[in-house]
Amino acid sequence: MLVSKTKQAIAISKHIKRYKTSYSLPPQVPKFPANFKPTHLTPFLQPNHLTFSRLLKQRPALFLLKQIHAQVVTQSLSSYPPLISSLIHSYLSCHNLFSAAILFDNYPSYSSSSQPTLLWNLMIRVHSRIQNSLASIKYFARMLAVGRVSRVVPDDYTYTFVVTSCSHQISSVHGEIVHGLIIKNGFELDLFVGNSLINMYCIYGKLDDSHKVFDQMPERDVFSWTSLLGGYSKHGEVDKACEIFVGMPTRNNVSWTVMIAGLVANERYSEALNFFRGMLCDTVVKPNEAVLVCALSACAHLGALDQGNWIHLYMDKSRVPQSPNISTALIDMYAKCGKVDCARRVFNGILKRDVHNFTSLISGLSIHGLGKDAMQVFSQMLAENVKPNEITLLGVLNGCSHSRLVEEGTSIFNNMENLWGLVPKIEHYGCYVDLLARAGHLETAFEVVKTMPMEPDIVVWRALLSACRIHQHVSLGERIIDHVRHLNSCGHKNGQVLLSNLYASLGKWESVVEVRKLIGKRRDTSDLGCSWIEVNGVVHEFHVDDQLHPQIQQIQDKLNEILRKAKLGGYVANTMEVTFDLSEEDREQAVARHSEKLAIAFGLLVTEPGTLIRIVKNLRTCEDCHSALKAISLVCEREIVVRDRSRFHSFKEGKCSCNNYW
Repeated sequence: MLVSKTKQAIAISKHIKRYKTSYSLPPQVPKFPANFKPTHLTPFLQPNHLTFSRLLKQRPALFLLKQIHAQVVTQSLSSYPPLISSLIHSYLSCHNLFSAAILFDNYPSYSSSSQPTLLWNLMIRVHSRIQNSLASIKYFARMLAVGRVSRVVPDDYTYTFVVTSCSHQISSVHGEIVHGLIIKNGFELDLFVGNSLINMYCIYGKLDDSHKVFDQMPERDVFSWTSLLGGYSKHGEVDKACEIFVGMPTRNNVSWTVMIAGLVANERYSEALNFFRGMLCDTVVKPNEAVLVCALSACAHLGALDQGNWIHLYMDKSRVPQSPNISTALIDMYAKCGKVDCARRVFNGILKRDVHNFTSLISGLSIHGLGKDAMQVFSQMLAENVKPNEITLLGVLNGCSHSRLVEEGTSIFNNMENLWGLVPKIEHYGCYVDLLARAGHLETAFEVVKTMPMEPDIVVWRALLSACRIHQHVSLGERIIDHVRHLNSCGHKNGQVLLSNLYASLGKWESVVEVRKLIGKRRDTSDLGCSWIEVNGVVHEFHVDDQLHPQIQQIQDKLNEILRKAKLGGYVANTMEVTFDLSEEDREQAVARHSEKLAIAFGLLVTEPGTLIRIVKNLRTCEDCHSALKAISLVCEREIVVRDRSRFHSFKEGKCSCNNYW
């Protein structure tokens, strides 16, 4: 590269020396020796448009390009169109759009001729990559106006680039207008134009329009299929995306990545791992970094340690480079699968750690209730001059919350903006309120909520109301209810559910009935309990009062058996959180069918005695399940590890690692 640039500089030096212009070379560019004499082997002695064209084809650096441009002007060659086209190309390759635009606007023209279509396409393309920029569309409009009096007309490249620009705008209106012109001028059957239209409509969520374009294309390639697949995945229509994927005649790495990433983004983790295994069986493609990160993320969410271990081993055997993204995914996977020691081992093996590596470990330690360890890693991060981001501080605050580190958490929250330039968002306020409320500082937490610079969300109110129930602070709970009612800021349904649950915990069944009437018959399935357990590399999913598992009758029999044993070990069903006015027997039956109890019964049914049982749950572990699992770990002589929505619980010999602080 250096030799090439030196040759360019020497050639330019000849022109400057011969014509004695006022332009001088930078001091770092070597010049000819004093005794230099031209020979027949020395090129460029008489510069002309061909001389400069040959130089410009090498796409010189910007400072050399400006000198060439100066020579073009001084040699009166600026009226030669091919040379100006080469200058525009060169300026664009140096990302100097301003100079390219000036040359384009002053392009030499003769009679009715204009800039060639190639140059219009070049200007439209380079501006089409800029988000929310109308420059490409304006160039396209100018091109159409010029075309009325000259021979320049848009071609398939023009429409491909301008549709790409339309996909970066705020709305789809420009794209729809251009689509009309495409049909009018007969380019709707072009493969690349069609692909750009599919992609544009998918970006705006107009999947029916996108599919219509796809269906009308006489020829489709893997990009056509993948764009449509990505659109359905991105907008949550995963079943349709799966249908498209199955129908693809050929697939490449991008197709597999889009499909697996879409499943993970839509919380279809088990299916994502099934597709990942399918990709491994494909002889044409191999998993890339993006696919491996998605697969590890799926394992992390499911707590699928065996499969996560296998992926780690596969990467080692395949000699996949351990990039920062893969290291972060491995730390996250091991931490969320309960293997903090493995997460630390991966972290310690990273030569140059970035903010994501630190954040992943800090968050992992926090969900295990290891707040002090998380603070130590945070201090190490600052010592290594790695600046924390918003997620880092969220992890630190979460660790402080689960470890009762009120002073440390308060200090970090109050200094976020001063020390690191980060303005607390609602997630940080939610963590801080949880920290205060969990530790019993309910009045202070309520004051923080009332003075927040943004409207509290369901997470903030849930933290506060849950703490009121745990600390039996009925009067404050009533005040919070009145405050929520006055503001109506919980988002209607979610707020009403919280009110209903708090009334139920206080035994105010008439109020429960009133609130539930307001909620109506709609049922939010996102609040239904769901638990996962991995056995022999297969993930089994259980829902509250599950009836769909093929072994459900055996599981229920096993659950009844272990609950009878647990009662002998001191377990008493806690029915205070049942939010319906039922008989005590029915209330006990309701809490007995929680998803984690079913998952643990299945684990005890199919695993060998003494085997550790790992469960992942989508909601916070209720007080009854917490008490039951402590008793089950004692009477069944098993260690049970549960990861709920907020943290890990390790039940062993009748005790829990959280020390009943969760």
